[in-house]
Amino acid sequence: MKVRQQFKRTISFNRIVGSLITGLMVLLIFVGIFYTPYDPDAMNAVEKLQGISIRHILGTDHLGRDLLSRIMEGSKTTFFVAFFTVLIGASIGMVLGALSGYLGGIFDRIIMGINDVMFAFPSILLALVMIALLGTGKIQVVIALGIAFVPSFTRIVRAEFIRIKNMDYIENAKLIGVKPLRIMFVHILPNCKTVLLSAIMIGFNNAVLAEAGMSFLGIGVQPPDASLGRMLSESQSYLFSSPMYIFFPGLAIILLVLGLSLLAESLSKDL
Repeated sequence: MKVRQQFKRTISFNRIVGSLITGLMVLLIFVGIFYTPYDPDAMNAVEKLQGISIRHILGTDHLGRDLLSRIMEGSKTTFFVAFFTVLIGASIGMVLGALSGYLGGIFDRIIMGINDVMFAFPSILLALVMIALLGTGKIQVVIALGIAFVPSFTRIVRAEFIRIKNMDYIENAKLIGVKPLRIMFVHILPNCKTVLLSAIMIGFNNAVLAEAGMSFLGIGVQPPDASLGRMLSESQSYLFSSPMYIFFPGLAIILLVLGLSLLAESLSKDL
């Protein structure tokens, strides 16, 4: 009994803390869409690498740009790259997984054969191949990461469809003549929502880290666009002379990932 109560408290704690952290970051991003204290791209050679002050709450970077404004802009860029990455990966993956899991047979073997080939490569490596073909930039990163995320969503949705498709209420729907597409996307898919939501949150975290890593390496978001990964790359040369320059962008990435990780964990424990 005590173990069960402790388990429930852990889930509640993760959900509350995750919601608070995620809400804080979403609020920062939402405000950044309409307002930043300074122009994120405005340079000032006189104010380079300044520390925390009333004028610049988080200091300035190596080009004199306000760090808070850059973090707000960079968080927005990283968030929307991750959002559209997951949107592409989940949308294509849900369709392929649903068709593969429900129809089975030769269709399933073809889809999963292609999926297994893609899944054999780490998603970041597959994204790097796509970047080599498409070039660098925000749109290219979204497309590359979105395609790289398709195999994982396909597997998850296929497994859920295989689990659900032979249940009694699905058999009853078939007997009364409900069409296959309606069964797949009205009767089965809504019952996958908890697993899908958890997978989407984990996918979002992975997309944030992947975008940050690619931008850090210089093959993701390109200057002058702000990105948290790009800011980490630019600040590494000033690690000892201006540690706050690298600390705050790194903290923003940690909070983005941590918030949704806690929510995803609490959801997975509810399954």
